[in-house]
Amino acid sequence: MAHHDFSPTHYHTTIGWHDPVLEIDSGDTVATTTVDARGRDHSGERVTPRGNPQTGPFYIRGAEEGDTLIVRFDQLKPNRPWGWTGGQVAANVVDPGFRPVFTDDPKPQFDDDSNPSFLWDVDIDAGTVQLATGDGPMTKTPIKLDPMVGCFGVAPAGGQAISTATSSTNGGNMDYRGFRQGVEVQFPVYAPGALFHLGDGHAAQGDGEIVGTGVEISFDVKFSVELIKGRTIYWPRAIDETWMMTVGNARPLDQCVQHATTEMLAWLTSDEIGLEARTAHHFLGQCVEYDLGNIFDPAYTMVCKVRREQVEALRRS
Repeated sequence: MAHHDFSPTHYHTTIGWHDPVLEIDSGDTVATTTVDARGRDHSGERVTPRGNPQTGPFYIRGAEEGDTLIVRFDQLKPNRPWGWTGGQVAANVVDPGFRPVFTDDPKPQFDDDSNPSFLWDVDIDAGTVQLATGDGPMTKTPIKLDPMVGCFGVAPAGGQAISTATSSTNGGNMDYRGFRQGVEVQFPVYAPGALFHLGDGHAAQGDGEIVGTGVEISFDVKFSVELIKGRTIYWPRAIDETWMMTVGNARPLDQCVQHATTEMLAWLTSDEIGLEARTAHHFLGQCVEYDLGNIFDPAYTMVCKVRREQVEALRRS
């Protein structure tokens, strides 16, 4: 199990079958960095075009179609003291014609950027994030620093390269706030080496990413990988200290629910967990919970989750 330090020099705005930047083995750990969604690094310099630029891809030796790749986020740490957001709740999240909206958007904060944005102070030592643009109540009320990765995944099937604006079975722009430090995320492998990409760090974000951004920021990242040979899954799965989670990425939203629920039933009744179908259906019917991931971009994200302690109790019964 080796440790690798990798400093990116170029980025991708698609997740696809790109030339790998580093080859690693199952069990290895990588320390690297990501830029923010507009391509700005730890110093605030724009080093690559906007669009959730991805660090990678990383080639995992021995990975091939039909395997499962597990990625654990060992560290997700903002590496500069400010981030930025959009401001208005997206039109597709409210009723048509709803008011109020506000029209006093700030001027663009950067000379090379035509879109307005709001700046936020990020205090890593205090563990807080606070609006720094304007003088309203949010500039006086800090919120919790809660780092997460918005866009990451493996190369999709068939040699495709899928835009980092959206998501599919291979992951992508899921913007789920549960993808925090310590989580283990599982992906179906389609390409030789899996080709893992990551980017789009957020210092904080509400469910749904309903203003089109979290608090966008660059990150220092450490992740480790594990390859499970011959285990085939169909949608991303995840585990943290509390939850087992499955992810559906699609539109309309009910299709996301279908994908996530199907993957959870498949997981619970697999040889790995071993519940009978009847038990799994009863359990989900009364105990399942759902979290909303991205509802801003072309594909929406829904997460189906169950408590690990409840699953373990069922397995012991």
